[in-house]
Amino acid sequence: MAQQQLVVDELIGDARRTTGLERFDSDSFREGLEIFVADVNRSQPPQTAIERLRGAVVGALAGRLKTTAYLEQRPELLQRPIERPVFVFGIPRTGTTLLSNLLAADPARRSPLTWEIDDPVPPPAKDALYTDPRALARLETERQMLAARPEMGRYYRGSAIYPNECMFFMQHDFKALIWESRGKLPNYRDWLFQADVSSTYRYHKRFLQLLQADAPGNWNLKMPSHGLWIQTLLAVYPDARLIWTHRDPLTATGSFCSIIALSHQAFTAKVDLEWLGENCAWQARQHAERIMDARDALGEERIIDVHYANLARQPIETMRALYQALGDEFTAQAEAGMRAWLADNPQDKFGRHEYKLAQYGLSPSKVEALLERYLSRYEVEREG
Repeated sequence: MAQQQLVVDELIGDARRTTGLERFDSDSFREGLEIFVADVNRSQPPQTAIERLRGAVVGALAGRLKTTAYLEQRPELLQRPIERPVFVFGIPRTGTTLLSNLLAADPARRSPLTWEIDDPVPPPAKDALYTDPRALARLETERQMLAARPEMGRYYRGSAIYPNECMFFMQHDFKALIWESRGKLPNYRDWLFQADVSSTYRYHKRFLQLLQADAPGNWNLKMPSHGLWIQTLLAVYPDARLIWTHRDPLTATGSFCSIIALSHQAFTAKVDLEWLGENCAWQARQHAERIMDARDALGEERIIDVHYANLARQPIETMRALYQALGDEFTAQAEAGMRAWLADNPQDKFGRHEYKLAQYGLSPSKVEALLERYLSRYEVEREG
């Protein structure tokens, strides 16, 4: 039997049939989709992987169709501002998730939650962000999954009612590292790292304007790779507040390899450990270099630093200092929310995430050499 392949126009047609919707707000997604599909087909994944990838692509396209249709029904939403949003970024696996969850625990703040990113139409009411039937259904599914496979909790501290990364809606524009993580896709990766992602950040804003339709607030946003495109981000959100998380890059790089290995296993049924080591270490360096370059251009004070070691050891004190740097009030309600979240999510709640650099053909000296500029500039507490 001939190897089946993904076909761009068929994927778009499937999304239209699935949703009953025809119109995209723009075709800015098409170039990235075509490059991604070509790279997937070149890699010749097994048929099960093709089907899984087809589902992921059609889901992303369907999300964009639904977003477009809803905003056409309520065009006034596109006039509503997004003021002083907070963006958290850094080398992958440096504590961005922990920081994002603590920010979201403040009832005065607004974060895009996992369930509403996945099912944004109709957008939630403010008093139902955590009780919407869609959220409750997701929580029950999540409970069953964790009961069946509790070890999955080691890798990512997530939940239907926790904040999730912007990549889960930025993927609708097909310029996002989530697509690169679906397999060994060097052509897509190289294209993405030099692509103009202006359309992606414009879409990012549209998506937030949809989510805040009936549940407005001061947005907190998180994705490590925001650090790759800070100048583009600021062109769309000029008053954004920027936070850079720091962690021992040897620990972070090993964890990064491990988490991407899980994605490769899920989407391709094979893992090239040497490629993962080379690619993840290269990407870690790209994140560090581009953030440092942006800081040099914007000024040292434009980006706020948060060190994972401090956040893990003294979370409330570190958050209080962060709020002062942001110019926000650290209220009793914020502190209570954070303490409650920490009590419910002790470190290693589901067991420890184990990984070693050597699994991926890496050594401490090799990672240190790649990140020499970063390590010489920042005093990051080592964990080895």
